[in-house]
Amino acid sequence: MSRRYTPLQSTFFEGDAEEVAQDLLGHSLVSITDGARCVGRIVETEAYPGPHDPASHAAASIGRTARNDPMFGRPATAYIHLNYGIHWCLNVVTGAEGFPAAVLIRSLEPLEGLAEMRRRRGGAGAGAGAGRPDRDLCSGPAKLTQALGIGPAMQRHRLNEPPLFIARGKQVPGDAVVRATRVGISRGAEKELRFYDGRSPCVSRKAL
Repeated sequence: MSRRYTPLQSTFFEGDAEEVAQDLLGHSLVSITDGARCVGRIVETEAYPGPHDPASHAAASIGRTARNDPMFGRPATAYIHLNYGIHWCLNVVTGAEGFPAAVLIRSLEPLEGLAEMRRRRGGAGAGAGAGRPDRDLCSGPAKLTQALGIGPAMQRHRLNEPPLFIARGKQVPGDAVVRATRVGISRGAEKELRFYDGRSPCVSRKAL
């Protein structure tokens, strides 16, 4: 029997980004694309809490632009940005509408649709078990969007409704949550706004 996933309500995302980034750990990202359902448990996030954060795409020094405009939307809105000109990354908008804050979904632990994830990641292979290991399918923000078929067509999509939504799962207990610095940024690099499930093998990078 196929498991039923229940989307989180938009009120879940009304808190500040730092709070939501921690609370998202253990819930699931569900994508239904091209007839395939792929699901992963969220095990790593990064918070971009507002214009006071110099690493944010909507930092005060940048202001509101065509690129970052989705960040000013309602909580639970998808903000999808292009990284290094080639990789799509998925963020969920948090807080009050008009205040640019978001959480980057950084890594997932695959739960369903692994064969399709592997095909999209280019590692189908010929024999049983060939291709990428499960732990590597979604262990990074660009990997997970590729594996789940997420691209710019989902810009501004409400992440509390199909075909792409965050579903209720079992939240990671506080003593298993690791807080660390964010990855791949030059400004605000000292801020510990990355959160991950220390028990998971699917985290992109663990703190030393």
